[in-house]
Amino acid sequence: MPLRTIITYPHPVLRQEAEPITIFDQELKNLVADMAATMYHAPGVGLAANQIGIARQVVVVDRSVAKNEHTYITLINPVISAGEGRVVDEEGCLSVAECYSKVERFRKIHVTAQDVEGNPLEFDAEDRYARIIQHEVDHLRGTLFIDRLSLLKRALYKKKLKKILQERE
Repeated sequence: MPLRTIITYPHPVLRQEAEPITIFDQELKNLVADMAATMYHAPGVGLAANQIGIARQVVVVDRSVAKNEHTYITLINPVISAGEGRVVDEEGCLSVAECYSKVERFRKIHVTAQDVEGNPLEFDAEDRYARIIQHEVDHLRGTLFIDRLSLLKRALYKKKLKKILQERE
């Protein structure tokens, strides 16, 4: 389970529409294991494959209850088919350096997907769990959480990012 490099904005892979998974093999299982290890090492609570440079419809989402537990769910080709209620809460992203902001999301969602074996999954998710899934599914569509911010907040972040990138050079 080697750690993968997390790609950061403005890398173009983060804007790509991820391709569906059609082959469920050991290579996919290895990718998922690497993604989970990378997510927990970051540390994060969700990771989409395009965040490690692979534009495929795979996400891992933390399901841990205890502090040092590492329990996650893998969602292959996930679709959010319904949402209800609205809630605003703070978000950040492993691929968006030094940016945290309040984002509106559905409070409850209905999800269909496949597991790493290709078996169908269908469930409802609420609150924090629903927020994480929505954030990761956005990644698969080429959408970042900053796209959900006001034009002013987005412009301020882009200005801040420019400074961050200049300092790194």
